[in-house]
Parts: sequence; structure tokens; C-alpha cells
Amino acid sequence: MKVSKKIINLETESAFTILAKATKLKLEGKDIINLGIGQPDFSTPINIQEAAIKAIKDGHHGYTPSNGILALREAVSEHIYNDYNVSISPDQVLITPGGKPTIFYSSLILGGGENEIIYPDPGFPIYRSMINFSGAKGVPLKILEEDNFEININKLEKLITNKTSLIIINNPNNPTGSFMNKKKIDEIVKMLENYPDVFVMSDEIYSKIIFNDQKMPSFLNYETLRERLIVLEGWSKTFCMTGWRLGWSIWPKELYEHANKLCVNDHSCPSIISQYAGLEALKGPKDAIEKIKKEFQNRKEFVHTKLNELEKISCFEPGGAFYAFPNISKSGFNGQKFSDIALEEKGVALVPGTSFGNSAKDFVRVSYANSMENLEKAIYRLSSI
Repeated sequence: MKVSKKIINLETESAFTILAKATKLKLEGKDIINLGIGQPDFSTPINIQEAAIKAIKDGHHGYTPSNGILALREAVSEHIYNDYNVSISPDQVLITPGGKPTIFYSSLILGGGENEIIYPDPGFPIYRSMINFSGAKGVPLKILEEDNFEININKLEKLITNKTSLIIINNPNNPTGSFMNKKKIDEIVKMLENYPDVFVMSDEIYSKIIFNDQKMPSFLNYETLRERLIVLEGWSKTFCMTGWRLGWSIWPKELYEHANKLCVNDHSCPSIISQYAGLEALKGPKDAIEKIKKEFQNRKEFVHTKLNELEKISCFEPGGAFYAFPNISKSGFNGQKFSDIALEEKGVALVPGTSFGNSAKDFVRVSYANSMENLEKAIYRLSSI
């Protein structure tokens, strides 16, 4: 069978593999606490659910424009203006089935040939997978614990060559939970201004889950980048809508039609029902979202404190998202072995650091998108590894 080499070399996302394994063990009657998958454990707010039901009853059952319904793209533009005081045309907004298509399309449009794409390591595994699929050379930018898992600007600049077509930046970061404040983003942008031919994809999917009253420094606020900036955002994390498969992205005008054609070829259009749910999420009340954010902050503080009380674990304090990224090297195991023992012997599902890059073998990702009761039980179980 003559299968494409691109397909054979395509990578996967370990969190879903671990989810399947944890689910299987649970069905076999084992007590499993899942701290592996990166999705909020809260239900989608009721007003959003009701908007979707209304859309069905109102007869919204067909195709939409490939880039999404105009009302939703206008709502995204209004949302961005309210958050960042930046005017973005709805004609630059692309509605997609989740955030991953933005990674896929960015890599296809700016990859291939002799191009090089810089991506964070550790980082979301789909970055590397899609870069390799595109035919571009993936260039890992190591983000290290000693730098608080923030981008080291000198290291980034040394990786930029005349072949660099795209740099991927993720803030807040998955898997580490690190958050780069405005001062740091200012410094990154100042450096990037020296490379006007390099595009930037800013993954800001966790922009509303930031702790200690810090503000999100979106790359949209930097006019010097505006014509070469792709922003990935969406509803999955902020509005607890992972299963609705709905994301948005902002594109520079010269790339927008390329991305829209990929939508037509790939999925025709996003679900119209999800789009009406997304419209209510942006336009409706945000009380439930604020409560969820506060709960994540409480969990972050608990997990960070309790992990650091364990003799063989040390943990950097997350600034955003809902992940901790503890260093488990004192246990005598690497992250893969530690995760295997945690699941098979202790009933706790974690994701090994190497799932996110080659530089994270001594780490595991802990998702605290679970109840405080389960987090307490899980950390107690991990204490005996």
C-alpha cells in the first residue's frame, strides 16, 4: 500500500492517547484521576447551551460562509476592541472548528520548501507535527525552567535566519503554565522589528486564564507587527467549549484568502449551531466565566504549594492556563517512566514532558482542570512514587 510519507510521519497528541488509556482503565473498574487532558471540567454556561438549542429550533441547520457567519466575525472584532482597544476588520477574522486549523493553515501557507519555522520546546505538540507535515524545517526554541519557562530573546534571535518564515509564540504557555507580561512582550516585539519579513503566529488561546490580576499583552497591540501577525484564539478554554469545536483567528490581509481557501477545502465551514453558541458566549453575561477563572486560581495555588511540599518534586509557579509543570528528576525517573507509574500503579493520569518536546524529559504536565478533592487525592498518591 503506497501511503504518503507525510501521513506516516504525522505526529499525534499524547494527551488524547493517555485519555483513552485512562478511560479504558476506568471502565475496567479502576479508580483513575485524570490530570492529563487539557480541558476545563466545568459545563458550558447555560446561556450558551440555550443559544445552541434556540439555533436548532430556529432552523439554523445548513452551511454558512466558509469563514463563519458575519454576526460572529463582527462579535469577535467587537470583543477584541473591548479587550485591547484595537480595531480589527471582520474581514480579517476567520472562524474555524477549534484552534488547531490555525496552526495547520499557518504551517501550510508559510512552510514547505527551504523555509524554517521556529516553535517553542516544550510546546503544544501540534506545532511540531504540522511544521514537519508542511515540509518546512522545524527549529525548536528551548524554553527553560531557569528562565521561568519564558522566551530567552537572545536564544530566539540566534535561531532566526534568512530562511525563517514564521515564529510561533504561545502565551500563556501550554504545557508549562508560564506567562510573559507586557514588559517581556515589548522586548520580544522590539527584537522582531529587526526582521520585517518574518511572520508571527501568536497562540493566545489561554488569554483569559491569567492569575494575580495580570493583564494579557496581546500581540494585536503592536502595530509594527500587524501586517505579519496571525493570532490564534477561541472559545474552548475560556468558555468551557472544547467539544463545540469552535475557534477564531486573525490574519493579515495578504494571507487571509489563502487561509479561507484552506477552510473551503478542509471543512467547508464551521458548525452553524456552534457559531450561534459562540455568538452568545461573546455577547452574553460573563459571570460564570469569572467564577471559573477564580476557581482555577485557587486550584493553581493549591497544586503549586502541595507539589512543592513533596520531597522528590519541585514545581515552578504557573502564571496562566491550568497546568503545572513539575520537575520530577529527584524521583530517579524520567517524565515518561514517572507518568507510567503514576497511571498504572497510582491511578493518576499525567502527560510526560517529552510529549511536548525533547527538552522536557525531567518534567510531567499536571492539568488542574479537576475538582479540589481529586487534586488532593492525586497529589497524595504521587507522594509515594
